[in-house]
Amino acid sequence: MSGKPYRESWVDRQIREAQERGEFDNLPGAGKPLGDLGDLGDPNDPDWWVRRYIQREKLDISGALPTPLALRKEAASFPGSLADVAREDDVREILEDFNRRVKVDRLRPAVGAMPPLIARTVDVDEVVEQWRALRADLARAAAAVRPVPTPAPPTQAWWRRYRRPRG
Repeated sequence: MSGKPYRESWVDRQIREAQERGEFDNLPGAGKPLGDLGDLGDPNDPDWWVRRYIQREKLDISGALPTPLALRKEAASFPGSLADVAREDDVREILEDFNRRVKVDRLRPAVGAMPPLIARTVDVDEVVEQWRALRADLARAAAAVRPVPTPAPPTQAWWRRYRRPRG
């Protein structure tokens, strides 16, 4: 160590003074090991805090996935993700666009020592059949839940009661 005296920084002084005042005494978890303070994740996982943050904030990280994994996730959601599409032509267009994106991804050069991940194309006709069955099931379920409207009894307008001749 050199002969220079230690110069206390502003932050160090604030912490020392707070300790002297006893502001750190009786804090929750005082004297306990950090493992007892809650679930801090797997100690062997260096990204435990990122996983915890994503879970706590309920973040959608699908945009951060590598393209082949995002395409696989999208394919796994078919035909359920297409339930709101009303026309078969639109469903076919969506599926053909998906297949086009898979083929474009296959043209990218492989990076790294691991074998590249590959997403598979979908059979458009097969998924369209599944979509038709799903739409039929949804229509049946909606018809079973939908109440049958009963017509309101005919009523006379309020102003006609006052215009009637009194006799």
